[in-house]
Amino acid sequence: MHPIKGILVENRIIVWNIEHSRALFGNGYYGKPLGVPKPKGIQFDSPLILDLMEGCYLSQIGKLEISSNGGRRLSSKDIRAICKKEYANFEIKYMVFQNLRDRGYIVSPSLKFGCDFAVYEQGPGIDHAPYLVQVFKPTDHMTATGIVLFGRLATTVKKQFILAIPRTKDRKVDFVGFEWWRA
Repeated sequence: MHPIKGILVENRIIVWNIEHSRALFGNGYYGKPLGVPKPKGIQFDSPLILDLMEGCYLSQIGKLEISSNGGRRLSSKDIRAICKKEYANFEIKYMVFQNLRDRGYIVSPSLKFGCDFAVYEQGPGIDHAPYLVQVFKPTDHMTATGIVLFGRLATTVKKQFILAIPRTKDRKVDFVGFEWWRA
């Protein structure tokens, strides 16, 4: 199958072809169908909106061809440059995103939960995201208060809080999970 075509519009990528939208969403839960808050399966009739990080990943693995709104094809290098402008600490966040996706997890940006990613084992509409992931550089200072704040947030929404700490030298990611117990 040829790569699916997407158009970069501001800081999102739109897949206008409905069949291609369904294929991407149905094969990995990439993006969100426009105007469908909680899609159940692939029976939707709207374009798919992809986050830049998802688009970067799909472009890198050869599943998505991205063009500018003017029609110029964008290389993976072009997309990475755009991502670096849009995301603080893009390279380490992308390393975590890629690591989790390559392991078969469904990874979604998670501003609504106040962290970097919500991570699903099966996919939105099938299960709730059991994990909230916050990316930290090895040199970042973590305070007890910060960890408690993230933990309280995760516990409130019934999710496990996980720190992801990428190691840029060997391109591996260390994950540290926290569980809160009531006494």
